[in-house]
This record gives sequence, structure tokens and C-alpha cells, in this order.
Amino acid sequence: LQRTTRSVTLTDAGARYLERARRILADVAEAEGAAQAERAVPSGRLVVAAPNVFGRLHVAPLMAAYLEKYKSVRAELTLADRLINLVEDGVDAAVRIGQLEDSSLVVRPVGATRRVLVASPQYLARHKKLQRPEDLARHVLIQCTALTPNPEWRFRTPEDSAKELRVAISPRYVTNSADAAIGHALLGGGLTMVLSYQAAEAIRSKKLRVVLQEYEPPALPIQIVFPSTRLLSAKVRAFVELAARAGWRFS
Repeated sequence: LQRTTRSVTLTDAGARYLERARRILADVAEAEGAAQAERAVPSGRLVVAAPNVFGRLHVAPLMAAYLEKYKSVRAELTLADRLINLVEDGVDAAVRIGQLEDSSLVVRPVGATRRVLVASPQYLARHKKLQRPEDLARHVLIQCTALTPNPEWRFRTPEDSAKELRVAISPRYVTNSADAAIGHALLGGGLTMVLSYQAAEAIRSKKLRVVLQEYEPPALPIQIVFPSTRLLSAKVRAFVELAARAGWRFS
């Protein structure tokens, strides 16, 4: 410890020691719990995190089915578009969409989703037909910063799927909410790029149409992650298995 007249703080060595000690204690607790409950029905408290829209549309119904099946489990669902630290926040498992950078997590793929460019039939009827991504310069655009924080949209060329095509955009309307972007597009406000599960209902009902589909980038994986420092408990294993059968393939 470093002591001053006003505070007591950890040294670098102390912080490393504390982190390792916590991991050891967590391993011991998980090992004891797993040994006792490995063949038992899932029980205890399950904490799951997920992105806002996906969590509301798909994880919340899955949690309801999970709780109906496993009566001895108490569950908590946290919805947030920011990355949550699973260990620090006490989260057992998280649903994440896209490529992952944190290699310390165990990853279980459970689905995939496309990035789609959509607009209402009314908007498309009033404007020139889109044939190539470069034609976007002549259209009214809606940017959802939760998916594309920078003012550019990325595509793949049909001739070479490995070649990325970046198109700078000048949006008329910018929002961090996929729901708001889709709502504005439904009103004929322009073209927007969102994840296919977010607009799935509007596309099925033909209130939105997908354009430039042949230029879409590769689908993004949907994954469940959990800390590698913990043994996979019966409650988490049951949740992962249920999610794998949920049909989260929006590609």
C-alpha cells in the first residue's frame, strides 16, 4: 500500500496481487459450486447482459422461456449498448454482436445478422433508383451511430467479396438509436443502414425494402461470451444451449 496523510492506495504490485487473489477465490468458489451442481438442475442467480434492441426483441423472450423451464433460477437481464466488464459487474454471460477484441472471454457462436440498407417504398418511389453505393450521394440518408459511428458506410463489391468499399455519407438525420432511425425511414425520411434483426418486422410487412443487397458486407456473428476464469456452471450452460436453439440467424 501507498500511504499519504489523505489517502491509502494500492501500489502496482498490490493491484496485481489483488487481481490474482480474486481470480483464485473465484475459481475455488466456481469449482465447488460446479462440483456440487454439475448433474443438478440449474439453480441460483443468473445475470445476463445484452444490447438494447436485441435484448428487448430476442433475449427477453428467451429469458422468459428459461425461467419457465428452470424454476430454481433467479434471473437478471441488463440491457446496454456499451461493453460491460463481465467480471467487475458480476455478469455470468453476455450476448454480443460483431467481431470481438477481448480474447480473455470464452465465445459461443449462436447466430448471425446482416447489415442492411433500407428505405420505405414511398421514399424509393420518389427518388432515383439505387444501382451502386456511389449513388447514395444523391439520396437522403439517416445515420445510426450505434452501428456506424463514423460518417461512412461499408460495402463489399459483387466482383470481389474480399474487397471493402467505403462510402463517405452526409446524413440529414443522425441518431444513436436504431429504433429512431428505422422509425424515420418508415415515415419516408430516407435510407438507413441497420442490423437486419432490428428491421425484420418492417421488412416482413413490406413497410421497408432492402436495397443494394448484392453490396452488403459479410454478416456479423451473434455470440454469447463468459469469463474464462470461471468454470461453466449448470445455469450458464443451460442458457447457452437454449440460445443456440433459438434460431438467431438473421442472414
